[in-house]
Amino acid sequence: MKTIEVPRLTFSDAVPDLDKISERLDGLRMRNAIGEANWKEFPYRPSVEFSIAYTGNEILLKYYVTEESFKVEKTESNDPVYEDSCVEFFFSPSDDGIYYNFEFNGIGTCLAGYGTGRKGRISIDPAVISRIRRISSAGNSPIAVRTEEYSWDLTIAIPFSLFIGHNIGSLQGKTFRANFYKCGDKTGIPHYLSWSPVETSIPDYHRPEYFGFLNFI
Repeated sequence: MKTIEVPRLTFSDAVPDLDKISERLDGLRMRNAIGEANWKEFPYRPSVEFSIAYTGNEILLKYYVTEESFKVEKTESNDPVYEDSCVEFFFSPSDDGIYYNFEFNGIGTCLAGYGTGRKGRISIDPAVISRIRRISSAGNSPIAVRTEEYSWDLTIAIPFSLFIGHNIGSLQGKTFRANFYKCGDKTGIPHYLSWSPVETSIPDYHRPEYFGFLNFI
């Protein structure tokens, strides 16, 4: 299983500006590739990397993407953003079997939920999702399909309060399971990539047994 050592970042502000977060994530020495094309029916492999860190109350992520077919149509929380150019973060903050899925299209529209598997997932209320801070280099308006190579990045700050039913407290010194994905079900070139390999016969991201490890240092 893959493992990432996740650093804690400190800022002068309790809720740092997203531009400052973005700059700090750019400065981290290690970026992690989302490059596992697990299913031969979907060989396309766009260039996707991410940086991850945390503060005393948020998990910080930045995705860096270059792909040949970029599309973002979904604008409302819990829309099926996986049909667009999409990046995802699945995170299990305990050993109770519950994991959270945070899925973002290229303009930051988020679908979020939690549960123990693909079936019976509970959607997180849009009012709660609105606490996730996001900024995209692609802006925040829908974009029709671009068929030329297109690069974009997305910076995200997820408050610990989004983990419904789990008292995160401090992350420092803890190890949790997670996986990171890139997909685009209805883009010009459908694709399904993961950070930690997924050994299933068909694309399936809801498989926590294949999650890697995040060591919060």
